[in-house]
This record gives sequence, structure tokens and C-alpha cells, in this order.
Amino acid sequence: MSDTIVLQSHTQPLPATWIQTCLDSVRKWAHSNQYDYKFYDDELFKFIDDELLKKFTRQPIIATDLARLKLLQHYLQNNYSTVIWCDADFLIFSPNKFSLTSHKYALGREVWIQHKSRSEKTLISKIKLHNAFMMFRQNNSFLDFYTETAEHLLMLNTGTIPPQFIGPKLLTALHNIAQCPIAEHAGMLSPLVIEDICQQGGIALDLFKQKSKQPIYAANLCSSLYYQGEISTEQIEMCIALLQDSKSNIFKY
Repeated sequence: MSDTIVLQSHTQPLPATWIQTCLDSVRKWAHSNQYDYKFYDDELFKFIDDELLKKFTRQPIIATDLARLKLLQHYLQNNYSTVIWCDADFLIFSPNKFSLTSHKYALGREVWIQHKSRSEKTLISKIKLHNAFMMFRQNNSFLDFYTETAEHLLMLNTGTIPPQFIGPKLLTALHNIAQCPIAEHAGMLSPLVIEDICQQGGIALDLFKQKSKQPIYAANLCSSLYYQGEISTEQIEMCIALLQDSKSNIFKY
């Protein structure tokens, strides 16, 4: 048994084969580092309060965001000194370079490239945090506070809330005050950046690199927008193949 565990979850069966590729990349990375690994399907939801689960039945992303925090707490309380969460659509494409920081905890970096508006195609970047990758060690000062705050806000809520409410939105708000440690190499790719990767270059990819503090070695591939039709299966699969190609220089800058 290792003192570190990597945790992932997704409803079964998987809706796309490329998600299995992402899961495999994380599992192989965990095993290569001799970390324990555990995958959950809908069992994940047993870690949150029945009242909250019922309240957000129609918004499973909200329930999942809270359940992962409870899951991480559970394993920190049960003999693990370090716990790691990776979303099912999180791809570790440079496993030899993707390593944990020395901080007590670390959160992923979101550099989101999009058009300024539907009518104005000027590109803009939005710099945030994301919860597709999170790492917490024993005696960290953040996980319990973050979990309690998220749960409290959900209990208070009486209406529909944005999908990212206790994920990137809350994390970014807390970071703006507390300046949380960031795993800069754990990124997130917007559809425009994925399109440019498929073309092996472009202004969205250039802007992503310009706004990123360092090269990324892993990234969330934004399955939510894939399900909405903003990225095709062919684009995602080509993006993965290019990122995993050892000869690729996409993020060598």
C-alpha cells in the first residue's frame, strides 16, 4: 500500500471511448509512480448527504463536485498522506514530466481561450483555477475549509445554480483572496485551443501559451462542451494523439 492515492470517477458505461484513453493515462501515471489508484462509478454519491443529493438530482455536476471533496477527505482520514483527484476527461500526456508539487495542496490552472462574444471573434483569455486536478496532503489548511464552504453554500441555495458554482467559480474566488498554490502544469483546453492543436498551430494556441506561466503536461479536455457538440469526437481523438506523440512539440516552449 502506498501513502498516496489517485481517485477518479465517472458514470458507467462511459459515453465515449476517448474518455477511457484519458482514464488509462492517469491510471498508468499513478502505477508508474507506485501510487494507489481507485475508480468510482455512481458509488461516489454515497459520500454526500442524501438531502443535498436529492436537491441537486437535476444538476449531477454540482453533486459530483461536492462528492469528490468528501471522497478526498475520506482517504486523508484513512491512512493516506497524499490524495489526488483527476477528472475522467483529464489526460496526462507527458507522464515523465508531470509531477506533484511540494506544497501541502495544489489546484489546477485554467487558461480559457474564447471569442470575445458570439458576434466579435477577437480572442480573449480568462485565467482561473479548476478542480479537474487537485492534490491535498495531510495537515493542509484548505480542503476542510473548501468543503465546508461549498456544502454551506449549497445548503443555502434555493434555486438553480451555474454548473461551476462550487468548482472553478468558488475556487477562483477563494484564490483571489488567499493565493492558493497552483499546479501550473495541470491545464485545461478550451475548444478553440483543441482545434488549433489538431491543426498543429494557430492564434488560440499561441495565446494559450502566452498566458500560461509554464508548459502543461496534462490537461482537462472539457467533456461538458464535447457533449454540447462544440468539439467533435474526431477532434478530441486527434488532439489526444498529437499530445501523446513523443515527437510533438506543441507544448515545448
